[in-house]
Amino acid sequence: MTGSLDGKVSIVTGGASGIGRATALMFAREGAAVVVADIDATGAARTAEEIAAQGGRSIAVTADVSAEADCVTVVETAVSTFGGLHVLFNNAGIIRRADAIGTSVEEWDRVMAVNVRSVFLMCKHAVPAMTSGGSIVNTGSGWGLKGGGNAISYCASKAAVVNMTRALAIDHAAAGIRVNSVNPGDTDTPMLREEARQLAEDWSAFAADAADRPMGRSGTPDEIAKAVLFLAGDAASYVTGTALVVDGGGLA
Repeated sequence: MTGSLDGKVSIVTGGASGIGRATALMFAREGAAVVVADIDATGAARTAEEIAAQGGRSIAVTADVSAEADCVTVVETAVSTFGGLHVLFNNAGIIRRADAIGTSVEEWDRVMAVNVRSVFLMCKHAVPAMTSGGSIVNTGSGWGLKGGGNAISYCASKAAVVNMTRALAIDHAAAGIRVNSVNPGDTDTPMLREEARQLAEDWSAFAADAADRPMGRSGTPDEIAKAVLFLAGDAASYVTGTALVVDGGGLA
């Protein structure tokens, strides 16, 4: 690795597992201090401990990022512990696999809260802390750019993230803050396995269907993390407002 985030302070939401964990570890290897935020306190602590064991700087914060007070705490922790904030990766997310008829109002509201309101709230409180500019990366999805079956709340929420990213990029460019979204295809994470459970599908059959794309396989968390690292760092210094698709050719 190149140390491309040396001296930077970062926040990773949903950092307990999957893409969030892989990105937190990668940010740390690249020199960033990492605040690992997740509603899963044990998982967040485990990620922070892995970073420390590898010689990095990290702190875990238990947070429900759909709640404003928790978002304030996450940002304040970054600033008070590490002295500033330069990178925010809004990655926390959930999925409910159902159509409109099968989706309850409560499920709709929870998906929107975790997937959309959290991005708004984290940006609302992180942007003022990015006093020397910074980079924000939001996790969208291929299903934020096209439709998908039996996932109406998830598709709607990720489309909102993609366009909110564009609006944020316009609003905060003058402050030196870049905002982009990374849009993964099916990636072998605990959330993908949760999708199979919700659909009551055999994991092997579900995984085979998820791999039905030109490259013939699902992605790995590390592959998505590399794309996030690119968007977060100076290599993407002239990239803002973009929706980077990382899906093995699925949307193609």
